[in-house]
Amino acid sequence: LMNAFKRQDEGKSGPTTVIVVGMAGAGKSSLMNALYVQNYDAEKSQENEEQQQQLNYFLNLDPATKSVPFGASIDIRDTIDYKEVMKQHNLGPNGAIMTSLNLFATKFDQVMQILDTKTSYKHILVDTPGQIEAFTWSASGTIMSEALASSFPTVLAFVVDTPRCVSSPSTFMSNMLYACSMMYRTRLPIVIVFNKTDVVPHEICEEWMNDFEAFHDALDQHSANSDSGGYYNTLTRSMSMVLDEFYCNLHRCGVSAMTGDGMDEFWACIENATTDFEQEYIPDLKNRMEEQTAKQRAIAKEGMARLQRDLATNDASA
Repeated sequence: LMNAFKRQDEGKSGPTTVIVVGMAGAGKSSLMNALYVQNYDAEKSQENEEQQQQLNYFLNLDPATKSVPFGASIDIRDTIDYKEVMKQHNLGPNGAIMTSLNLFATKFDQVMQILDTKTSYKHILVDTPGQIEAFTWSASGTIMSEALASSFPTVLAFVVDTPRCVSSPSTFMSNMLYACSMMYRTRLPIVIVFNKTDVVPHEICEEWMNDFEAFHDALDQHSANSDSGGYYNTLTRSMSMVLDEFYCNLHRCGVSAMTGDGMDEFWACIENATTDFEQEYIPDLKNRMEEQTAKQRAIAKEGMARLQRDLATNDASA
C-alpha cells in the first residue's frame, strides 16, 4: 500500500489493473481473447522498447474453465486442480469454485510479488469466474481485489450481454443493479462494457440510461407483448428512477469481442476510470486508514485508562 502512495506522489501510477466481471454468458473470456489478440498484434509490430509499455499482462482466475482462449501469464489452474478440490471436499460446482479461490487467495501474496515486477506493462487484465457471486461476494474475491487495488490503479469492467438486455428491459435493470452493488461493495470505478454489439447495437441501452422515460416506454411495450406486469414492473420502473443518478457519472462503451469493434472506446473508458481511481479511491483509502488508526489508538487509550483505574482500585484496597 505504501508503494502505491509512493508511486502516486512520484507521478508513477504503475499498470492499471482491469478486473473483468459479469454474468455467465456475457462474453468475459471472449472479450479477454479479443484484447489478447489486439495485444499480440501490437507486440508483433513493436519496434522499440518504448512501445513495450503498451503491452498487457493477463491473469486467469477461473478455476473451472476447461480451456482459456487467451495466453494467461498467471493461471489459477496451474496451482489449483478444480476437479480434485471437488472430489476431496465432496463439493458441488459452485462450492468447488469458491474453495479453489479461497486456496488461491492464501498464495496471492506471491502473485503480488510477481506483479510488482511488471511495471513496464500498461495494463494487468484479470478474468474472473462466470459465477459472478463466487468472486465478487466472497472473502477471497475481496482479498484479491483489495490487494490489487492497494498496489495498482484498479477498475472493474462489467461485461453485459447486450442482446439479452435489449430483448428484456428487466434483464437490463438486473444487470445495472448488479453493477451498482459491485461498485459500492468494492468502492472501485466501474466501466459498463456492452458486449456483442455485432448482434445488436448498444445505443438502445445507452438511450435507456440517458432517458428513464424511454426505458419506461420499452418496459410497457415489453409487458404488453409478454403479458407480464404487476409488482415486478412497478419495482423495475422505480429502480430505473433511483439509478438515474448512478448513470450520470458511469463510464460505458459498446464492444464486439467477435469483430474487435469498439476497443479504442473501451481503452478510453479504462483511462477515464483510472483517473477516477487516482482522484477518488486513493484519497478515500487514506481517509479510511486514518480512521482505522484513530479507532485503534482510541481503543488502546481506553484500555490503558481501564488498567490504570484497576491498579488504583487494587492499591486502595491494599
